[in-house]
Amino acid sequence: MTTSVKVNFEGTTGEMLSGLLDVPEGPVRGWGVFSHGFTLGKDSPAAARICKGLAAAGVGMLRFDNVGLGGSGGEWSQGSFSHKVADTVRATEFMRSEGKTISLLVGHSFGGAAVLAAARDIPELHAVATVGAPFSPKHVEHVFDSAMDKILSEGSAEVDLGGKRVEIRRHFVEDLQNADLSDCIRTLHKPLMVLHSPTDNTVGIENASTIFQTARHPRSFVSLEGSDHLLTGKGQAARVAKIISAWAGQYLGD
Repeated sequence: MTTSVKVNFEGTTGEMLSGLLDVPEGPVRGWGVFSHGFTLGKDSPAAARICKGLAAAGVGMLRFDNVGLGGSGGEWSQGSFSHKVADTVRATEFMRSEGKTISLLVGHSFGGAAVLAAARDIPELHAVATVGAPFSPKHVEHVFDSAMDKILSEGSAEVDLGGKRVEIRRHFVEDLQNADLSDCIRTLHKPLMVLHSPTDNTVGIENASTIFQTARHPRSFVSLEGSDHLLTGKGQAARVAKIISAWAGQYLGD
């Protein structure tokens, strides 16, 4: 059993970000922060089920909406990959201020890239896990590729992302193109677990291979056989939570 507690903290754009803290009802083995996918939010199936699964195993997790999503303030178009990374760090600072030192970062999809970049700025961090993460943040450009010329020439364009209309601005694209995770991964100096489905049609398995090959030990790879990218299938996200919990156990706490 777990309890979900609503929290809010100020993001790096100055907007208040909405979060949920999934708290174990039994002994707490450690605390973590979860970074969600591109425009998915803290209540997406992957975010909710992984965090609740980890909390049920004794790992308290903070999941939060990035700017302009879910219950968070501001407009999504204000943000960028760099903002997502910085707000992940800000989330760990909030947890620290609440007396809950972060041992674990977990990121799904675009959020997986974010936690790889954020890890170097979280001194108390002990371990990082990515799920279906791209090696390069600019991988997400394919979802708005048809609008790229308009974004670059006119400064912004509205695109349809999975039935959701969002504005993408030039600064977002330029920030993506300048992002390079190679050095972040190579100098991570933290245990890393890379989880990825070999049949992921959104972020190909080659991304996991490159992340794993770029990282140094201790590193682990888990093939999520039969899972889809969003982990919407029955039991898929719960299985991810169990795997991460078992692996991270040795790194939790002080």
